[in-house]
Amino acid sequence: MLVSSASLGPLSSCTSPKYPLQSTVSRDYSVKMAEDDQQQVIDEKGLLDLAWERQQTKTFTAWCNSHLRKGGPNYLIEKIDVDFRDGVRLLKLLEVISSDKLPPREKKTKMRVHKVAIINQALQYIKDKGVKLVGIGPEEICDGNKKLTLGMIWTIILRFAIQDISVEELSAKEGLLLWCQRKTHPYKNVNVQNFHTSFKDGLAFCALIHRHRPELIPYDTLKKSDDLYNLNLAFDVADKYLDIPRMLDPEDIHSTIKPDERAIMTYVSSYYHAFSSSQQAELAAKRIGQVLNVNKENQALMEEYELMASKLLEWIRATQPWMVEHEPKTTVGNGQQSLEEFRNYAHSVKPPKAEEKGRLETHFHTLQTKLRVSGRPAYVPSEGKLVTDIAAEWKALEAAEKSKQEFLQEDLIRLKKLEHLAETFDKKARSLESWANGQDEPLTSDADIEAADLAEANALLKKHEAFESDLDAHKSRLTQLSELITELDKLNYHDMDAVKSRETSSTDKLEQLAKLADDRKQRIENALETQKRLDGMRLDFAKRAAKFNTWMDSTADDLEDTFVVHTIQETEELLKEFEVFQNTTLKDGQSQYEELNKVAENMAELGSAENPYTSHTPQSMYDKWCEILQTQVPKREQLLNSEMETQRVNEALRVQFAEKANSIGSYIEAKNTEITEVSIGGQALEETVQQLQAINAELVAYQPNIDEVSDIHQNVQKAMVFENPHSNYTMEMLRAQWTQLLAAGNRSINELENQILMRDARGVTDEQLKEYRASFNHFDKDGSGMLDKNEFRACLLSLGYNLGQDVNNDPEFEKVFGKVDPNQTGYVPFEAFVSFMTEETVDKDTADQVISSFKILAGDKPYITGDDLRRELPEDQAQYCIERMTPYAGEGAPEGALDYTSFSTALYGQSEL
Repeated sequence: MLVSSASLGPLSSCTSPKYPLQSTVSRDYSVKMAEDDQQQVIDEKGLLDLAWERQQTKTFTAWCNSHLRKGGPNYLIEKIDVDFRDGVRLLKLLEVISSDKLPPREKKTKMRVHKVAIINQALQYIKDKGVKLVGIGPEEICDGNKKLTLGMIWTIILRFAIQDISVEELSAKEGLLLWCQRKTHPYKNVNVQNFHTSFKDGLAFCALIHRHRPELIPYDTLKKSDDLYNLNLAFDVADKYLDIPRMLDPEDIHSTIKPDERAIMTYVSSYYHAFSSSQQAELAAKRIGQVLNVNKENQALMEEYELMASKLLEWIRATQPWMVEHEPKTTVGNGQQSLEEFRNYAHSVKPPKAEEKGRLETHFHTLQTKLRVSGRPAYVPSEGKLVTDIAAEWKALEAAEKSKQEFLQEDLIRLKKLEHLAETFDKKARSLESWANGQDEPLTSDADIEAADLAEANALLKKHEAFESDLDAHKSRLTQLSELITELDKLNYHDMDAVKSRETSSTDKLEQLAKLADDRKQRIENALETQKRLDGMRLDFAKRAAKFNTWMDSTADDLEDTFVVHTIQETEELLKEFEVFQNTTLKDGQSQYEELNKVAENMAELGSAENPYTSHTPQSMYDKWCEILQTQVPKREQLLNSEMETQRVNEALRVQFAEKANSIGSYIEAKNTEITEVSIGGQALEETVQQLQAINAELVAYQPNIDEVSDIHQNVQKAMVFENPHSNYTMEMLRAQWTQLLAAGNRSINELENQILMRDARGVTDEQLKEYRASFNHFDKDGSGMLDKNEFRACLLSLGYNLGQDVNNDPEFEKVFGKVDPNQTGYVPFEAFVSFMTEETVDKDTADQVISSFKILAGDKPYITGDDLRRELPEDQAQYCIERMTPYAGEGAPEGALDYTSFSTALYGQSEL
């Protein structure tokens, strides 16, 4: 690419005095070249090759006139060795090509002494520009010495038209030659090696024009052999469309074996300067294109963030109502199903969303880094879509998750207790209802009373008293039902109306039986007025049998009662209670049975085979007692032992989970510490990234341990084990900590990569980054990776910033803090700190550069048109600008003029589009 002497701005022209001269080395080389050329003129002793002289004369004359015409037609020359003799046109030529205002010349021009003075003034100006004139004096020019006049003009051309051409620090001639080679390199049949024979066939001239204005030359149709046509075509097109006069004669070049080098260089330099403006436009268009591409990429990243944030927030907000819904279930099956749905959510649904959140945060930080690196304003997401907003909603969701899980577990335990209590209630209620059904019929019948004799009446009374005893015993079971109802009510049993109705029905039934019993007793006592004989023995048996039978029924109910336990300790407590039952209650029953059996033996001794006072017989009591001892007691003991084995298995699961969870928990804590230490270790950024990537690889390899503990947790959950005293870790905690650990590693790598990006883009060294990190860490007292407002202020003061004394009212500091914290979070992350420091110390692209580029495309106008943009920029970039630029509000602008200044400043956050 062509590099001018003003490499950071528009290319200089031979008539522009505002750009610096060539470097001393290049200038000395050009001066020496001019001296050598002048000496050659002298050494040749007037024997200058006529062909070269003719070419130089025509070329130099045309070159001089191309500049003198700017002074008016009176200054044009016809004979180069004659028209400069009075020095007037020579001074005008120097004024035009240098744009300098020369001191007033001598007004008189008729006398030789006046002409010599004017020429001397011109030559002195040339010398003041650092050019040595060897063997050329004002007298020789005044006398019309053609050789020396041509030498002088060549010196002027070298100094003002060629010397400022520099490519890669080469001399003027070499620089101009390299420019020609680069511009013509893609063209067939063109091989520029010099400024004489390489241009003879005219293709090099045509290629230079086609390279910059392809519409003017049909290059593919040209032939190398048709040199006169090619030369005429190039010179005509240059004269007509590029304002480059015909300085060369095609016939002279055609007929000369080696065309004059100076003539060719002079003419080619005009091409260089003619196309310099297009080079400026290309550079400006390229710079603008780069800025627009960066802006488009950033806009695409912003839109991608908005979409990602919207989807994640939509999912969070759709999930939140389910999490806060704590509706108690009515059955164990429903409770288990709800808990399983939650576990599936925690294990399968949430983890991908956590990864999505991590990607969103990484995307956001990378975008902000790109914006800082490119000097763009920080990105502020739509309302409610800041990273902190999403983090807050995520945190609220996790809090709701914890509450949801605790509720579901507690509700399932409640349902299991309710199920057990409901089954117990149903069993006792059925037993009571079974006994009460049909009891009212014998209480209302008087046939047996009327037909009974004294003994039978007495028996009826005793039998009735036994029934009343049985009735009283069954009334006590109402208390048990009432206690069960109280427990069911406390646990919010879903069908309380049914159990209460059942209790009421049983109570009413027993009250009805009690009333009927009272009535029947009265009738029997009336019948016993005449029947006084009592059979005490039968009555005693009936009473004992009734009491013992009730005890056996209650004991049988207790032995068949189901139980719900969750730990070994609870099971051991039941076993102890069972042992107490065997040692006390069962022994008491044995005593009752022995006493009852003794009464039965006495009855047998008296020859009584029947007992009218009770339906119980010694055999029925024996059978029932054997059922308890031989069947129900062993069965109860077996159930308890089986439950103990189950709890031992559950305890083993707890221990297995705890050992693995404790190990993983320690590992996660260690890796968090290691990531922190590596991140702030102070070594090279690339080395730190490699170490963190190695840690990430280790974490990936460690993933099977997380899967293993998750499988163990599944077994624990299937076993309905909810508490674990051996570990402070839960599966949900481990998953959250593991996710946070992975995110921390990825976030640290992302931060470091962003730092590398900023370092490379800003030209910051690793040593500077280490200094920034050391300063940042010193004031980051809590190790949060963020500086609050006071910490950031203290850090700036320590770095030598001159801030105001009033901490609470410092506009300069507030301006700086607003720059590093555009989202008003109240904190400054390390990336923003580094970006601020590099902006303070490293140059970067600015809005002014973009404005300058647009100004070039607009031809120095303060506005630009759509046609200008479409001509200089690709269609998509031009359309992008047209759609976003506001109309130009200045005076004298044509319709459709656009304001490129406000557009450029808006790209860098200094105004609004």
